[in-house]
Formats: sequence, structure tokens, C-alpha cells
Amino acid sequence: MTSLSNATLTSLPPDVARPGYDRSALRTGIVHIGVGGFHRAHQAMYLDELMNAGQAQDWAICGLGLLPGDTRMRDALHAQDGLYTLVVKHPDGSTQARVIGSIVDYLYAPDDPEAALARLADPSTRIVSLTVTEGGYNVNQVTGEFDLTNPAVRADLEPGALPTTSFGYVIEALRRRRAAGTPPFTVMSCDNIQGNGDNARRMFGAFARAKDPDLADWVDAQVPFPNSMVDRITPVTTDADRALVADRFGIEDAWPVVTEPFTQWVLEDDFVSGRPPYEQAGAQVVEDVTPYELMKLRLLNVSHQGIAYLGYLAGYRLVHDVAQDPMFATFLRGYMDHEAQPTLQPLPGVDLEEYKSTLIERFSNPYVRDTVARLCAESSDRIPTWLVPVIGENLASGGEVKRSALIVASWARYAEGTDEQGEPIEIVDRIAERVHAAALAQSEDDLAFLRDRDLFGDLVEDERFVTAYRWALCSLHSRGSKATIQALLDGEGSAS
Repeated sequence: MTSLSNATLTSLPPDVARPGYDRSALRTGIVHIGVGGFHRAHQAMYLDELMNAGQAQDWAICGLGLLPGDTRMRDALHAQDGLYTLVVKHPDGSTQARVIGSIVDYLYAPDDPEAALARLADPSTRIVSLTVTEGGYNVNQVTGEFDLTNPAVRADLEPGALPTTSFGYVIEALRRRRAAGTPPFTVMSCDNIQGNGDNARRMFGAFARAKDPDLADWVDAQVPFPNSMVDRITPVTTDADRALVADRFGIEDAWPVVTEPFTQWVLEDDFVSGRPPYEQAGAQVVEDVTPYELMKLRLLNVSHQGIAYLGYLAGYRLVHDVAQDPMFATFLRGYMDHEAQPTLQPLPGVDLEEYKSTLIERFSNPYVRDTVARLCAESSDRIPTWLVPVIGENLASGGEVKRSALIVASWARYAEGTDEQGEPIEIVDRIAERVHAAALAQSEDDLAFLRDRDLFGDLVEDERFVTAYRWALCSLHSRGSKATIQALLDGEGSAS
């Protein structure tokens, strides 16, 4: 068994790819906030590709952790010199392993806030990238604006305070760079949010304005926030994955990453101090990301939600088991064809029919072993931003909404907290108590869940949607998820 480190790279089995470049010669150019599985399967992998081709040697990554849970990543990466194993699981059961070397340092900010700020303010840092999840942007769900009432944000806004939030660290680092005459860095969001760069610009700008209006003006004028669309299914690493890496490849790795073969990154070309040549590693660098992110959010992400609640209620716990059920696959393809695709913009260079078919194939990969529970988590951040806009556009155009109504109703049924076998459901959501209470109230008011305007806007007032939703919710309660899907496929429900 080989413990992963710089010293043991040459001892790895021959079927394990490893960095073909001198890691000691790399120079840090990117600080990434929120190092997790996805970042390591995606952005860090793209950089490793470039480095193996002799490119981007001055764009190595320094990870930055802010949350208490980030100590685990700190400890794992420090023990392994920043190295980790990326395992790609193919649908035919074969696996490929490679050791990624593009992360050369990791700072846990609470250990030494000044060291974190110094790294961010260093002229060599030219990109600060983020994967902090939808909830990490501190958006007030009622107003859609930056939440200045957040206690951590309020503490960071105090004069002279050492920061604790991403907003505090980034804006303080930019303040120091401005004062020193150092050019700004680019803030590059890689989160699964429509208009992620625009969203980051608004949120970080709002914090800066609350902290120092003059600095906010400088940030507005000087700091780019490029939009991006990112895609690669990356389940949470399990002990079974660690055992696979040990047994199959002979590597002792505290935190490997498993993923699927597919990967996609579409990135707006808007950088102030240079960037790696990502396009040479397979990324698409474009002027406008919007059409591509709408494709991904409305086809892939919403389809994930279509699998999630209905599948969990039916007793499925792994995504591939749901996707391999022909009835579920037919339901998802119907949603893609008749409700999602009509809302998309023109997509130069994309074969949508092939893309939709590939999605079902990706979901069906039995070796990725993505969990249904993961897809069900944080629904209050997902359904309103991914699915509700699709519903709104189809209602406005006279398009179909019955499949979308079933997805919303399945969330409402799931949020009751018990599946169809009577087993308890752990609701993982920032507003879990609120959605659970609304779901329980459905026994007295079948529209109780839909009345939350922060989540659903005015959908409760649209007769056509309400008719489809009521049918779906009633059927889920009386017949269960599988019978409801079959009834919909047979033509029951709303005529829409």
C-alpha cells in the first residue's frame, strides 16, 4: 500500500497516471474558496491537464477553507502534499485513476486569518475562484438581495474586524491590493447557479458597498466576475471509494474523488490579470454563457430533481436505479422534450437530441453510485431557481407544465418526512422546518406548500398550474409515485 505524497509518486502502479511535471516548480496563481469533490474533479483537473501539457505552470491552486468542516480537507491535503486520486467510473464498469497535482497549498483561514489575507492580496494571485454552493452567496430569499442581517456578515462589516466570510476575505484583500497599487484579481464563480458571475458581482459588490462605498466603486469598475457553466456528476466520497482506491490501485488516499467520464465547462472570457488557456484542456471559452447554462440547469439539474423526490418516495436510494427504470426515463425525456427545451435559447455547436440522450445515460451509470438523497438536499435553493422559471415561461407561452407540476408536488410530498414505505425522511435544507411544516399542513389545505411565495412566486394563483399540481399531489397521496408517473404517461392529469 502506497501512502500518497510527493515522495511516493514514482512508486505508484503503472496504470495510475500521475503529474508529468515538476510540482516544485509550480507557482500559485489561483486561490480557490470551497475545495470539495466537485472542484477537484473539475477545475483542478483542467489545470492538471494543462500542466501535463507544459502549460499553466504559474497557475497552481491554493485552496482556502473558511468553515469548521474544512479542517478535514486541510488535514487530508496537508498529509498528501495536496495530491489526491481522481477515479473515473465508466458505465461498463472499468475505472481509470490519476493523481492530480495542481493544488499545491491549502490554508484553513481560521488558523491564521492574516496568512489567508496575505495570500489573497499577493500580486501572484490573479484569480479567486469559488465553489461555495447556492447558499454560500448570502442571498435574502425574500428580496433577492444581499442579506445584511446575517450575523457573520455584520461582524465582518465592523471596522477593523478580521473577516470570517468569503465576502470579508475577498473584499479586504481587494482593499489591500488597491491600497498597495496591486492590480485586482478576477473573481470566478464555479457554482451551479444561473448567472453565477453576475450573482457573485451583486453579492460581493453589496458587501463592499456596505463596508466602503469608495472601494465598492473601484470593485465595480475594476474587478471582473465572469459567468460560467460547470458540469460533472461528482458524488460524495465514501469509505467504499477509499477502499476501491486502496484495493484496486494500491493507494492509501484519505480523500479521493470519484466521478463520471463526462465533463463540461463553458466560461465567459472576462479576466483582468490573465487566465490559464482553459480551452486547450477542453473548456469552451465564449462571449456569452447564458444559453449553455440554461441548457444545463433546465435539462440536467431539473431532471435530477425529477428523479430525486419521486425516486426516493418509491424506495430508490441510488440515482442509477431510478434512471434505469424505463418509466422514470420516459418521464424525464418527456420533461426535457416538451417543457424544458421550448424555453431554451439557440445553442451554437450543441446537438440537443444527443445531449438529452447522454443525460439519461449519465444518470444510469451504475458505477458512479450517486445517491438520491444528495439530489434531494437543499431543494429550497434549487427548485425556485431551476424549475420555477421553466414553469413561468411555459405558462406565459401556453406550453406544457404537467410534468413540472408533478416534480413540485413530489417535493411537497417528500417534505412531509415519510416515504411510501413508512420510513422517515431526513429533510436536508436550510429551511427544513419551514418546508416540513408547510407539507404537513397539506392535510388541511392541499395548496399549503405552494403558497410560499418566496419559493414559488404567484404560481398558486395560476389556475392551469394549480389544476395540474392538485392532480399530481392527490395522486401521489392516493396511488404513490410510480402509479402517478404511469398515469401521467397514460394521459391523466392536466391537459397541459
